[in-house]
Amino acid sequence: MSTHPPLGAKLVIATHNAGKLKEISALLAPYGIECVSAGALGLPEPAETGTTFVDNALIKARAAAEAAQLPALADDSGLSVAALDGKPGVYTADWAERQWFEGDAGRDWYMAMGKVEGKLAEQGPDVDRSAWFSCVLAIAWPDGEHVTFEGRAEGTLAWPPRGTLGFGYDPVFVPEGRDQTFAELDPEEKHRISHRADAFAKLVKALFA
Repeated sequence: MSTHPPLGAKLVIATHNAGKLKEISALLAPYGIECVSAGALGLPEPAETGTTFVDNALIKARAAAEAAQLPALADDSGLSVAALDGKPGVYTADWAERQWFEGDAGRDWYMAMGKVEGKLAEQGPDVDRSAWFSCVLAIAWPDGEHVTFEGRAEGTLAWPPRGTLGFGYDPVFVPEGRDQTFAELDPEEKHRISHRADAFAKLVKALFA
């Protein structure tokens, strides 16, 4: 049995991303949980000042729980590359941010994939191309209680990018045991083996088993 407080019937998903809300809502639907996004509630996005995925997931979950006075779930995820000492890691999205002088403000994931590949190429043709996606799910309650669950998907990096079904670094990530990138896999198959699915399975076991 879970030693954590019950989630109740309503859970705030600490995101302003409609796609992420849809994905997490679908995962929680079988458990009778109604999900509402922080964006729909008009909650501000806190600064993600942590140095680990756990730090940032908790920052987001705690801010939403306190503001809404409801349990809140947040996730933080990213790509780590063995040969780059685990980078980009918690700074995964930052590697895709264009600077003001580069024009077209916003995230450019092809540029980010190119940065990773460029740093690998500097180490020569025999560089270790192993990598992993991490996902931390954090749930926080208004009284300060919290719990985190971490999932991983191991794989290797391909080049050039392949596939159009994913997002972020998906076109260069080939999950272990497959020969297609995350962006080439059917979305249902990707979600079944992804780092988020791994973390969510641990959450379900702890809170709903």
